[in-house]
Order: sequence, then C-alpha cells, then structure tokens
Amino acid sequence: MPPGVFRKGRADAPDGFFACEAAGLEWLRAAHGAPVARVVDVGPDHLDLERLTEAAPSREAARAFGSLLAATHDAGAPAFGSPPDGWDGDGFFGPLSDPLALRSGAFAHWGEFYARCRLEPIARQGLERGALGPADAGLLEAVARRAASGSWDDGEPPSRVHGDLWAGNVLWTPRGATLIDPAAHGGHRESDLAMLALFGLPFLDDVVAGYQQAHPLRASWRRRVGLHQLYPVAVHAVLFGGHYVDQMRRLATQCA
Repeated sequence: MPPGVFRKGRADAPDGFFACEAAGLEWLRAAHGAPVARVVDVGPDHLDLERLTEAAPSREAARAFGSLLAATHDAGAPAFGSPPDGWDGDGFFGPLSDPLALRSGAFAHWGEFYARCRLEPIARQGLERGALGPADAGLLEAVARRAASGSWDDGEPPSRVHGDLWAGNVLWTPRGATLIDPAAHGGHRESDLAMLALFGLPFLDDVVAGYQQAHPLRASWRRRVGLHQLYPVAVHAVLFGGHYVDQMRRLATQCA
C-alpha cells in the first residue's frame, strides 16, 4: 500500500458495497461543507482513501464542524431516500463484516420515506434473522404508520446527509473534523445530529451551537432526537442484540 493511503477491504464484500461508499463520499465532498476523506481508488473488494492524521478535538474545531455540516446538509438532495450521485439502487448500513441493505427511494415527504425505507425494512430484517419478535416488529410498524401519516413532517426539503454520523465516523484532524464511512442519502438534517448524540461526540454542544448559527433548527428538534435514533438503534438490536433491543423498545414506545 502506498504511503499516505488507507485501504478498507473485504474479499467477499457485497456487490457494489465499496462503489456505493465511494459515491457517497464524493457526493458529500461536492457539497463544499464539512471535510470528507478523499477517495484514491475503489474496486469490488476495496476502497482506498487518503490517510488522515488524527488530532485532538477542540471546542473551536467542533463549532466549525457544526457550521460546515449545516452547509453539507444545505447542498440538498433530489428527494427523501435518493442515493448519492454516481450510485443507483439500494445502499448499505452497518459494519463491513455484516452490512444490512439500506433501501433507496424518491419520496416527497420525510415521514413516508422513514417508514418505507427504514422502519418497515428493519422490522422485517429483525424477524428474518430471529433477532426481534413479533411484538418488537409491531412496535416499529406502529411508529412507521405514524411517520407515514405525516405526524412529523415539517416542510423542510431533503438534506444531503451523511446517514451514519456516529462519533466513530467523525475523524478529528489538524484541518478539522473529517467525515468517513457514510451511508449518504437524501434525508432529514435532524437525523445526522441525532446520530452524533447517540454514542457521544466530543464537544457536541459546540457542534450544535455552530450548526445553529449557520442554519437554525426548529425549536422542537430535541423532542425528535429519539425518533431519529430509532432506526440506527434498531439496526444494532438486529445485529448485536443485548441491551440494544431494550433501548429500541424504549425509543419505539416513546414514539408510537
């Protein structure tokens, strides 16, 4: 491997896995917002990225990241559920060793997209894998029905979201926080912020402050954090079980 290059590889990766991720990285980069790891090469079994130098996070870097993330979101997407430019079809969500299919689509309203492309599929996947029981699937489907009815729709246009923005996919470097490992799509900007909070990001309050200064969120956004966290927590419940199942049940009960 040449110096300055990081290879992410799996010999038996699902068809298109690395091409989809590469397209997502380039789509996010084209927003000219938050820095994104640069794609060097992509093939069926690998994705080569520029090797990044890590640095300690700071309040100043976090505030700048928040502002730049708002710019990424504001670059927009054709529809809720749309895949990144350069990729056609469903995507992937989860670890390289066992990614789940991530349904794409073209929806005018976020709630219908969230129901049809996220909550209903993960309920089915959980049942098929034996990770969730009928009652668990029923909870997810109840939230899906409420989402599809438009309960949480707010008229915001589709944002260009990272889609898997937990703390591990934000790499702090000397040039600031840099995005890696996306599941990029047209989504709701609150989803990325909810993911940042899910497993804890350093200086998250400063990130939010920088974001709010660039593009203020609705005053009620914190009340929907659990709603946006429900899908990634459900994925963890399906893949890893344990306490994630209980966490999913609590979130779904609160939302239903």
